[in-house]
Amino acid sequence: MTSEERQYALFGRPVAHSLSPAMHNGAYREMSLRARYRAFAVETAAEIPRVMDREDIQGASVTLPHKKAVLEWLDGMSSPCRSIGAANTIVWKEDGLYGENTDWSGFVLSLRERLEIRQRVFAVIGAGGAARAAVYGILDEGGIPVVLNRSAARGRALADRFGCSFLPLEEIGRVEAPVLVNATSVGITAPGGDWPFTKKVLSRFPWVMDMVYTPLRTALLEDAERAGCRVIPGYPMFVYQGAEQIRLWTGLKPPVERMMEIVLERLSP
Repeated sequence: MTSEERQYALFGRPVAHSLSPAMHNGAYREMSLRARYRAFAVETAAEIPRVMDREDIQGASVTLPHKKAVLEWLDGMSSPCRSIGAANTIVWKEDGLYGENTDWSGFVLSLRERLEIRQRVFAVIGAGGAARAAVYGILDEGGIPVVLNRSAARGRALADRFGCSFLPLEEIGRVEAPVLVNATSVGITAPGGDWPFTKKVLSRFPWVMDMVYTPLRTALLEDAERAGCRVIPGYPMFVYQGAEQIRLWTGLKPPVERMMEIVLERLSP
């Protein structure tokens, strides 16, 4: 390492599976930028500022399970970050650590490639950080989110937070929406006994998006295609949120096309 080499990092647990280091380091090479991006497995969010200080890290990505807990260790945060209640990005500014959330903008950009968001209804499944980012992004673009979740308490809490509608997941058949967004890990693997995405249900939605980016084709997306739906995989959102991080850290235009290539190379069998 040299004093001129910029240092960036990913914090979470686990992190060994993440494609972020490959994507970011490949982007920096494409940009001819002297920078290195490393992954750190940390038990608690409290460790993040200490490691950033010790390793001279100028910017960081934050993944599960620390996106929410890290907020109390920040010196400031953006309005989207505060509204969503989670930070996936940290920028080291002159006055301290500043939190950003690029998940919502990555989500929006991945949708914009394929369809108009304004005035469309989106059925969003989930009540965690990914669902909050999706709901925030849909509302910011003038869309209409409807939250669905197994836990009524958590689902209603999310809907109330953003002033939108809620339905229990078992009532998914009542939803009239052109787009279904899965913001949970359900759907990654083959269906079990409580699989909510039957062919009858999926056929109600012209579009189905899975926010999970690995594997490239989740069981949900495969079933959706068989049901005649058009599908949106999760990897473009992953790339766009990472590209926005690079822009925030460096002030430079990120090589999005190259980042897409790197991620697809890693995800393809």
